[in-house]
Amino acid sequence: MRQFAVIGLGRFGRKVAETLAKKGAPVIAIDSKPELVGKASDLVTKAVQIDSTDEEALIASGVKDVDVAVVSMGEDVESSILTTAILKNLNIKEIVARASTPLHAQILKLVGATRIVFPEEDIGIRVANSILSPGVLEYIELGAEYTLAEIEAKSESVGRTMNEMDLKTKYGINVLIVKRKVSEVGEKAKEIIEKEVKVLPSPDYTIQEGDVLVVVGNSKDIEAFEKHMK
Repeated sequence: MRQFAVIGLGRFGRKVAETLAKKGAPVIAIDSKPELVGKASDLVTKAVQIDSTDEEALIASGVKDVDVAVVSMGEDVESSILTTAILKNLNIKEIVARASTPLHAQILKLVGATRIVFPEEDIGIRVANSILSPGVLEYIELGAEYTLAEIEAKSESVGRTMNEMDLKTKYGINVLIVKRKVSEVGEKAKEIIEKEVKVLPSPDYTIQEGDVLVVVGNSKDIEAFEKHMK
């Protein structure tokens, strides 16, 4: 029988873990909150309290041996994306991820989710209105003052490494993905094609003209960064 991991034990995640376990499947249930782990401990094969964005802790939990991982932290967007990326790096074959917005779903697919679910789809996807801003290609408010945004790199950042930009220290935001547009010669002369996607770029990753940064952080911090990029 296939083995499962459920990461994020809110109402949705706990229900998934409980249903799998009742059908006799081996289930590892994971959450950072001890009270949620405690509630699931009697339902599943193994319940573990860890930070799922810690790769070493995930490996120690036994997740590397599962066939299917369910990432159910729909509201904690940053953690769900980072966790999904780590699971992909661990070569988990099937990653089912809960998304809270269309952009969240898009990013989850980019970092390795094989299937996206919208638990609240029947009552409407909760997506705030996009905010029009020259440097922001897409801007989704996620609640709790956090935002997921796509920002095109401007001339000041071109040629600099992620380490030199140091956005976490300077602005308090994290770069999750860099999408790079590459010029290619096609039948109709040159066409710009979005070809390269770098997930969790390394400190020595160098920004090029036309790169799009997918960032997450406090709304005010992202707005400050966007203004600086103008």
